[in-house]
Amino acid sequence: MLNLAAPVAEVRKIAALRANGIGDLIFVLPALVALRHAYPRAELVLLGQAWHARFFRGRPGPVDRVIVVPPSRGVNGSEATDDDPAALGRFFAAMRAERFDLALQLHGGGRHSNPFVRRLGARVTAGLKSVDAEPLDRWVPYVYFQQEFMRYLEVVALVGARPVELEPRLAVTAADRAEAAEAVPPAARPLAVLHPGAGDPRRRWPAQHFAAVADALDAAGARVGVIGSGSERPIVDAIRGGVRGGVIDLCDRLSLGGLAGLLQRARVVVSNDSGPLHLAAAVGARTVGVYWCFNVFTSSPLTRTRHRPFTSWQTHCPECGASCVTGRCEHAHSLVASVPVAAVREAALELLAAR
Repeated sequence: MLNLAAPVAEVRKIAALRANGIGDLIFVLPALVALRHAYPRAELVLLGQAWHARFFRGRPGPVDRVIVVPPSRGVNGSEATDDDPAALGRFFAAMRAERFDLALQLHGGGRHSNPFVRRLGARVTAGLKSVDAEPLDRWVPYVYFQQEFMRYLEVVALVGARPVELEPRLAVTAADRAEAAEAVPPAARPLAVLHPGAGDPRRRWPAQHFAAVADALDAAGARVGVIGSGSERPIVDAIRGGVRGGVIDLCDRLSLGGLAGLLQRARVVVSNDSGPLHLAAAVGARTVGVYWCFNVFTSSPLTRTRHRPFTSWQTHCPECGASCVTGRCEHAHSLVASVPVAAVREAALELLAAR
């Protein structure tokens, strides 16, 4: 049970810090919805990245406005990012002028993000706190092994926001659907989508495994599209070269909104643990996900009617035998290659056939 605090009085404006990737945004959507319902008259401002501003423009949902965070070490940049003190000074002066009543740290453990949130000048701050982070006015401990949706619902409960939904939902616009239809015109055959990429190469199921699933979906009557972007091009090409039938090459062909429109149309999405997998679930697609054991605890969907997660329990590097639990070696070999092709294939075919 969440420890629900009383709402803060006279809240007109709320800042929520979440300036990272696609999957990270999806994980906090239930918390943002809870804030919207708890403070229906307040303006909810996401402190994020430039792509957040483009993505939320004209999109129904809990976010009223996006303010882009300048590069900041450990917040909108890596631990090695060099801060620009002048740019950050101007940013925080502008944020204090906004006169936020609440500032929520929905960004992580808080080593860098808690001092960042405190500089916003909000009347009340709340968020997560790892052992090496300074506290906010209200905080809950950051413990790695917690389901991400619940982690951020626990944070907003500190300011009286009661859960409205447990799993993320994201609105798809007419523009999203139109872009998807231009890339993949509607047809009688159902659409299946594969995403073989992942930010961490150790979380990538081998391309030949995806090709085997693509062949099975094609034989079952589906049109199969393969999505990816940037550095994922070689993986997409490996799948295209490994299938017996044809696949639709969708690498770098869609904006994020267009991808949301395409995934909503898909009968099934098969993917590594990645932003597109979580986006697919949020727009209502059925998914088959390949997870490393640690991530299945934190990132997989809560329900199983539409979702089938498969887990690898490989905890040591296949190359050198080093533990991937206590540290990281220099190798980038897949830790999820042992997830059986047959199991993923059968789940994909089951969801493809479901009505």
